[in-house]
Amino acid sequence: MKLRPGRQLASAVDGTRMVVVRAPAEEVEVTCGGRPMVDAAEAPAPSAAADPARQDGTLLGKRYADEALGIELLCTKAGQGTVEVNGAALPVKEAKPLPASD
Repeated sequence: MKLRPGRQLASAVDGTRMVVVRAPAEEVEVTCGGRPMVDAAEAPAPSAAADPARQDGTLLGKRYADEALGIELLCTKAGQGTVEVNGAALPVKEAKPLPASD
């Protein structure tokens, strides 16, 4: 799937929704719960069965990113499926530490 910033993705297995913040140049496969995510505007109600091994969940308001791949997704609706890109789970992006104000 070719991603672009601002595109909204929906899970086919649960209520997970993600917004693309940063997109890689090449096409990637974004999955949730082991099933491909679809464009949120065309998404039917979740009906596919999730892979039980891919149920780590997503957290509302957290960013999921892979710096090496150049992808960043923002969770706008939490769910139980694990978000993966090309078969590898996307980790939660750590917040940058603020400078000391001594």
